[in-house]
Amino acid sequence: MIHLAPEWVKLSSSLIWYGSDMTQELYKPYERCMILGGGGFRFGIYIGMYAALRQAGKAPDVLLASCGGAIVAAIIHHLPDPEAQRTWLSSEDMYRFWCSLKSTDHAALLGTLVRAAKRKLSSASAPVIPDLFHDYLFEIPPQLPFPPATGTPEVDVAIIGGKLLFDASEVGQPRGQRKLYAETVFCNPRAAAALKDMDSPLSADRWGDHAIARELVTDSSVSVTDAARISIADMIYFRCAHHNGHEYIGGVLDLFPVEIARRLGQEVIMEFKEAFDQVFAIPAWRAVLGVDGNARLRYANSHLADLRIDSSDVSVLLAKQQLQQKLDWLRNRIELRMPPSYEIFAQHMRDQWQYGYERAMEAAQRPPRQQPPVRRAHRHSKPLSSIEP
Repeated sequence: MIHLAPEWVKLSSSLIWYGSDMTQELYKPYERCMILGGGGFRFGIYIGMYAALRQAGKAPDVLLASCGGAIVAAIIHHLPDPEAQRTWLSSEDMYRFWCSLKSTDHAALLGTLVRAAKRKLSSASAPVIPDLFHDYLFEIPPQLPFPPATGTPEVDVAIIGGKLLFDASEVGQPRGQRKLYAETVFCNPRAAAALKDMDSPLSADRWGDHAIARELVTDSSVSVTDAARISIADMIYFRCAHHNGHEYIGGVLDLFPVEIARRLGQEVIMEFKEAFDQVFAIPAWRAVLGVDGNARLRYANSHLADLRIDSSDVSVLLAKQQLQQKLDWLRNRIELRMPPSYEIFAQHMRDQWQYGYERAMEAAQRPPRQQPPVRRAHRHSKPLSSIEP
């Protein structure tokens, strides 16, 4: 028997009522799939992008989200009105949530830098089973900043996570050739049917000897908000997420699921994203997942999208409009520094929204499948000279 979370049932109600027509509708792909690939603490840009696309008549009918993008997907799902989405983004509830993020005992500055240096110096792909249960920097509050659902959702949602194929007793053991994660898409039955029998995009030979299993798993039993909570469980930063007897790593497992997006939508909307830093982020990706994050990023930046939004300079133009990591040498701590007042936080969120809105509106005015003029790219992010379909 298949158990469906209430949101998935609601989104699929049109399938249930049409009886014999259900099978045909179930396997029909969506018109437009928009990838919300991460975003970190600047995920507010996606709220602006969605508002612009909706205004331009190019709104997606399914959101494929990971990490911070999953928070946005849940907000858009719960609040169909773009102005309500924008208001919630800069709400006091959102501010209180970010203020409540606290560092753990593992956030000791010197120890964190030593572990980062070891990852940087090692070229091995996930050589040992990582400790995702205890080795993380910040605690996520139990109550996430999701608004109560109002109205009928205008878009379906699919959220990326990764089920752990090991438990805490196995931490530190050599991995060998063992696969440690099963890429999982939390979605409704319509999306699950479109992904039936699909392998994980990372099973392709181009991604090397990593720790991700070949099978792509779909799960329609998890609510949208619970799926979003799972998806933000970023390695190093947060503990793996526990849900219904299983442990999950977040959407960082596959931030740029372009292949899945192609299965879901006749058209794909995605960003041209900037590269990840080679000192901290890429070694962590390699040590935990066995994947080169920037190689995956270049592939996504090269993959033919029907509408491409340039966000390659987001860390420059919005350098201060996010949570900042504070290195407290005297206390030997790494902490998250929030804006000193709610008013400053609200302005930062408005800046994020405006950035996303302007970039998406710019993209909507170009002919389909035309690459945007990229404002900031280098060898770790620029498109590949050639790419397989």
